[in-house]
Amino acid sequence: MGIATRLTSLAAAGVIGAATLAACSSPAHAPQAMAGRSGLPEAQPSSPAATGEPVIGPAPSPTPGLRVDTTPQHVQAAGGALADASTMQVLWSRGLNTERPIGSIVKVMTALVVIEAGGLNRELRIPRSVISYVAKYQGESAGLHPGDFLTTQQLLEAMLLQSGCDAAYVLAVNYGKGMTAFLAKMNATARQLGMLHTHFTSPDGLPYPTEYSTYSTPADLLKLGAAAMRLPAFRAIVDLRFYQVKKGRGHHAYWWDNTDELIGTYQGAEGIKTGYTDAAKHCLLFEAERHGMTLLGAVLGSPATGPFTADVAAARLLNWGFGLKAVA
Repeated sequence: MGIATRLTSLAAAGVIGAATLAACSSPAHAPQAMAGRSGLPEAQPSSPAATGEPVIGPAPSPTPGLRVDTTPQHVQAAGGALADASTMQVLWSRGLNTERPIGSIVKVMTALVVIEAGGLNRELRIPRSVISYVAKYQGESAGLHPGDFLTTQQLLEAMLLQSGCDAAYVLAVNYGKGMTAFLAKMNATARQLGMLHTHFTSPDGLPYPTEYSTYSTPADLLKLGAAAMRLPAFRAIVDLRFYQVKKGRGHHAYWWDNTDELIGTYQGAEGIKTGYTDAAKHCLLFEAERHGMTLLGAVLGSPATGPFTADVAAARLLNWGFGLKAVA
């Protein structure tokens, strides 16, 4: 989909104004929420400032911070959160600790495990089994050709931009000495990050063994997003609009577009990852920076009424967040 079409759709939804449209145009099914397994009462603040709970690390200092005296409007998402990335002050949340399927946002954890393992120049052979894997679960494909040799870096591009489940499969079986071992690494990393309401049963978000077997919460996804965006190798991928691999010895040519519609259309957008399944609906983990302020957020379960619903919800949250002022 072209950049002009993306901009027009977001502008029509009222989430970007004419100035942003002009600047960025220049070249250059309702999900069923799963009850919290902890049995603790769910945070459902009537105002965005009512959460009062830290998301990552120690509780943020009372000052400095952002003054929250309004609420974002028309955010169509079953769950979500927005935080100041510098302090992890939660500015707004809905179902902060409610466990939901998250679709391909799972691939952020896959990338985190792989990048921390290292060897991004390592060449991996694409096995024939990727064809049957993607076909069995009807997953998004990056069009990988069995027999090709691609580097780990290239497969990360295919997975994070094009959301290729085939790329996630290849990375998992190679970096985990098998799928089961890799999933164990994903879940161990989640625990290390304090993601206590998250569980992974696939490296890509595909709904097996059930639609709800893999899940997370808005609070946990803020932790995941912050951890991933601290990695330069990860950041360098997720804000790209596309990635091209020219045909070479041992591999075909590839072109992978970024499925995140905010990249290249929303001023300051820096990533992170889209997600969708029938149960999860449209999901987005996102980060954007303007005028020295960086906001990190997630929206889960945006209605499947069109391809941009999560992007529209995220943009509305960001527009609201960037309008907040620092505490005097």
